[in-house]
Amino acid sequence: MRQVTGWAADVPGAAPRPWSFTRRDPRPRDVVVRVTHCGVCATDRHALAAGDPAAFPLVAGHEMTGVVEAVGDDVDDLAVGDRVAVGNIVDSCRTCSACRAGRENDCEAFPTLTYGGEDRVSGGITQGGFSSEIVVDRHFTYALPAGLDPAGAAPLLCAGITTWCPLRRFGAGPGTTVGVVGVGGLGHLAIKFAHALGAETVALTTSEAKADAAKALGADDVVLTRDPDALARQARRFDLLLDTTGHPLDLAPYLAALAVDGTYVLAGIPPRTLEIDPMSLVVGEKRIAGTGSGGVPATREMLDVAAEHGIVADVEILSPERLGEAMDRLGQGDVRFRFVVEMDRR
Repeated sequence: MRQVTGWAADVPGAAPRPWSFTRRDPRPRDVVVRVTHCGVCATDRHALAAGDPAAFPLVAGHEMTGVVEAVGDDVDDLAVGDRVAVGNIVDSCRTCSACRAGRENDCEAFPTLTYGGEDRVSGGITQGGFSSEIVVDRHFTYALPAGLDPAGAAPLLCAGITTWCPLRRFGAGPGTTVGVVGVGGLGHLAIKFAHALGAETVALTTSEAKADAAKALGADDVVLTRDPDALARQARRFDLLLDTTGHPLDLAPYLAALAVDGTYVLAGIPPRTLEIDPMSLVVGEKRIAGTGSGGVPATREMLDVAAEHGIVADVEILSPERLGEAMDRLGQGDVRFRFVVEMDRR
């Protein structure tokens, strides 16, 4: 077993503190990764605040970059010293139809999450990337393209892939108009990717202070949604609306803003049931879709596109000692646009 140090909460709601624990020795297809950077996601905050008590002590963190420290005997395409990345899935059944199609995130048996999951081989609770080291199956270990800053690239493994997949799936590109609802941790990357794909990219935000930032990220236009008239003027404008807010919105004006055959995608999950007028979908033959993470092929493609266009998250880098502070500030929306913890200063 490998002795490592993580930043764990002892019980739900406790502040993360240093914790010594063991990782498995590498299996034949495993990669040992020295974690250099790990992004802070709202999912981490929720898990540490209100997760299953049986899973504690819990080391969160599921968007990380690092360096290969060792490989299993059957790994021949990564070597010690290579730069890699790891996301929020570390295993799946790999036999169901979704897994065979490269949609491991939709595994019928449910994917093994980076933390708080159950190791499919040995049992036990998985622990995440707020740690000095992680051991991951090669299938779920991604080569980090040259030129991508490891701090800015870390959030691509969650926020990036979560926004990339619906943009790709629903055809964002030249001749389409994409609206990104919310300019935050998810939304700022959605704007960058939509712009890179060649879509007319529009930021929809309640914050006038974020208008200039949205344009700097690549938005062609900004709609201030606190003004109901401004939103009403967007009727039938958008082929795709990507809601990254995670807040319960009145969907009526947004669905009215969809073009015929348009799609409204929930990337941020609101805390209550959606209420819609069914006719708002019938008129114009529109649809509401969900999205969550992505499989291995999509993640590899996303990283390649990010490298081609120089896309990384806009980040504030903190030390592990400030992880609790990051969680608190994240809850207050006090970040532009993503926290990343520097786990290794070498």
